[in-house]
Amino acid sequence: MGLIPLILAGAAFVAVLCGVVYLWRIAPAGAGYKAKVLCSAVHVSRREFSAVLAEDVSVDAYWIMRLFQAREYPQWKEVAASLFGMRRASAVYRPGRGASLVYGNLPELPPPPAPGPSSPWAKGETSARLKEAVDRAFAEPRPNRLKRTRAVVIIKDGRLLAERYAPGFNGDQPLCGWSMSKSVLAALAGIVVGKGLLSTDAKELLPSWRGGDPRGEIRLDDLLRMRSGLEFAEIYADPLSDVVQMLFNRPDAAGFAAGKPLKAEPGTLWAYASGTTNIVSKILRQALEKAGEDYANFPRKALLDPLGMASAVFETDEAGHFVGSSFMYASARDWAKFGQLFLDDGVWAGKRVLPEGWVDYCRRPTPQAKDGRYGAHWWLKIPREMGGETAAAAKIPADAYHAIGHEGQLVSVVPSRRVVAVRLGLAVYPDAWDQADFLNEVLDALA
Repeated sequence: MGLIPLILAGAAFVAVLCGVVYLWRIAPAGAGYKAKVLCSAVHVSRREFSAVLAEDVSVDAYWIMRLFQAREYPQWKEVAASLFGMRRASAVYRPGRGASLVYGNLPELPPPPAPGPSSPWAKGETSARLKEAVDRAFAEPRPNRLKRTRAVVIIKDGRLLAERYAPGFNGDQPLCGWSMSKSVLAALAGIVVGKGLLSTDAKELLPSWRGGDPRGEIRLDDLLRMRSGLEFAEIYADPLSDVVQMLFNRPDAAGFAAGKPLKAEPGTLWAYASGTTNIVSKILRQALEKAGEDYANFPRKALLDPLGMASAVFETDEAGHFVGSSFMYASARDWAKFGQLFLDDGVWAGKRVLPEGWVDYCRRPTPQAKDGRYGAHWWLKIPREMGGETAAAAKIPADAYHAIGHEGQLVSVVPSRRVVAVRLGLAVYPDAWDQADFLNEVLDALA
């Protein structure tokens, strides 16, 4: 064999070896992702295992997940996934608590109290123009950038004016909000602050940050505004990045994020990081348990039941912390209730749920965030990938703000127009869903 063929053969061998090593390194998080997503979709969203397997964890950029095998164990409410039988991960569903990845012994928790009654929406008349705008949200004009819209709900003046669901989905079905969960956790933080159990200016928030640790200078306000200064890689396309490892390869998401070192002085640098939200979840747990309150049932008691969000499920990790960055499930109608709460300044059915001033606090621009794009766990501008720098975006009222999640989950609140718009779906590519165009069409139809 000549020299060149030998070199090519050697290069091919090295490439294959590198590929095998890379797959081995990403396998724990890959298996964890597939097991967790499947388990939650089947047991929380009440979907068929085969349907979720065929779409949610295999289409478009998720093609690599096809290498991971998954198996359902209905008798144990468990889903397991592995890479060719190795690097196995398992997720287990607990009634009312959702699905959690299992690393050792998942703590036994009694089911939470049964949800309170669902608050129905008063209904209004759907105009032909609004129906057309909603129908276009389900159209697929670009085969290489599928929207996969699953639910749309439009509220104006507290009345349900339009809703539509994709085949296989319905108005009572809890669907994952992904990072919209951050805005829910911000509401819970507001309630805890309103009780006097925490202050947004509080420092030395965790035991590991005390005793002269420079992270002790991080305030709750810095965490809520994504300017903690902590090192954290929020790169969804990299299975080895902090965000993917935290969510799908660690038993304690908050502990993982809290252990990160500082890369900047607290309060000086804005950097969107899911880890900070989970740290807030841990801080809320400390404050509530110190006051003798029940952290495990706090979201239901303090927020979900008062709003009549009977479908909602807030999942925890194995350590028992609510994964506030990513794992809140609710129906489109119930996500709309959450948006309406903020539209009405934290008041629901005449009763104050959030402390006075908390909605304004969340909507106040964070100075370190470019163009005032972010408040306190709420987006104040639509990101560029979702049409945020288009002519349509320029027409949206300046007071609009948004809860935004992975795969195109959105709750947009437009105070000046008294509108809440919810869209849930599976837009795998960030630019597959244009929220600016959709919201602009809805507002035009309601003009």
